[in-house]
Amino acid sequence: MNIAANPPTMTPDDLLRMPDGGKGFELVDGELRELNVSARSSRVGGQVYHRLENYSRTHTPGWVFPPETGFRCFADAPGRVRKPDTAFVSLSRMTPAEYESEGFIEIVPDLVAEVISPNDNAEDVEDKIEEWLAAGVNTVWEIYPANRVIRAYRPAGTITLFRVSDTLTAEGILPGFACPVADLFRLPGEPAPAG
Repeated sequence: MNIAANPPTMTPDDLLRMPDGGKGFELVDGELRELNVSARSSRVGGQVYHRLENYSRTHTPGWVFPPETGFRCFADAPGRVRKPDTAFVSLSRMTPAEYESEGFIEIVPDLVAEVISPNDNAEDVEDKIEEWLAAGVNTVWEIYPANRVIRAYRPAGTITLFRVSDTLTAEGILPGFACPVADLFRLPGEPAPAG
């Protein structure tokens, strides 16, 4: 009789000990999950990071984190590590001493951006958004480069759709932040829309 062995359960510390600190992987229920990326999703994620970093330097100071920053901030699953494409944590919620700490960030971000790649599974994306909201994230941006749309999710269940002709905002988190959605998706050399 063959008894199938359970795969070994990984911990966040195991993920940190991997080469490159587990770059390219998240940890969910003790299982490694490879992050799906594409050239387009990576570039759009970089655009989002750049816009938030510029805003933070000139308006509301805070910590803006790029892709591959691991967050271990899920009260219902202390072994879970998620890596959003961009995250913002307000300065009032993360001290410089906490910033200097080693390992994964244990503070819930105020804002998370998840850029959807062609190989992402819809159910996995929904699960990730629900996990962020349940952890206490104020707003999750679900960004679709292929369709050039963004959905903003809030814990109260509200969803705001931003189309390519709209201006992306983050009310209640980043006062005065405004970015034309088209700018996040525009290709190098592509002209800005008229008007």
